[in-house]
Amino acid sequence: MFFVIRGKLESSTTNGGRADFFNSITLRPGDFFGEELLSWALHPKTASNLPSSTRTVRALVEVEAFALAAEDLIFVANQFRRLHSKKLQHTFRFYSQHWRTWAACFIQAAWLRHKRRMMSKSFSFSYLSSSIAQSRLTKESEEKEEGNSSPSSSLKPKQNADAMMAPKLAVSGRKGTQREKSIDMPKLQKPDEPDFSADAYP
Repeated sequence: MFFVIRGKLESSTTNGGRADFFNSITLRPGDFFGEELLSWALHPKTASNLPSSTRTVRALVEVEAFALAAEDLIFVANQFRRLHSKKLQHTFRFYSQHWRTWAACFIQAAWLRHKRRMMSKSFSFSYLSSSIAQSRLTKESEEKEEGNSSPSSSLKPKQNADAMMAPKLAVSGRKGTQREKSIDMPKLQKPDEPDFSADAYP
């Protein structure tokens, strides 16, 4: 795990080679990368195999950094467990690029679902309004042809037209909801929760 002291780097990922995903960030002094190793060290049942990273890091200028090996991180993780602090877990998430990327994708997906729902409602309302207007025009033209121009007889077809269009709107709304559920954004796997619990370790 590397901590940047001086310089600037670019860190990018396609989340394991996915064609529909790309994320790129700039690392500056105070930032770090290789956090997969810290997550591995914090896991209650740490495996012997070291984790791999899906990010590519490239130096943009001359860079100075210091590194912590796996053994060093295990020692640091043991210190974190003794702290047993929720604040430390939130700090880990805040500075973690994995968590930031996941949160950005989660917010984007939620916003797109909201936009689809609003567009579906707007389309259903417009369709209902135009259909009712067209139905009324048709009924009025038929009444004029038949010579039925009394107010009582012209009011009933309008009410009937409104009543007939209400079920159609409900069906249209349900279809829009089904289409929304069938169109999902590619999901990014949520990072593992950091575990600083002292009770989980001897």
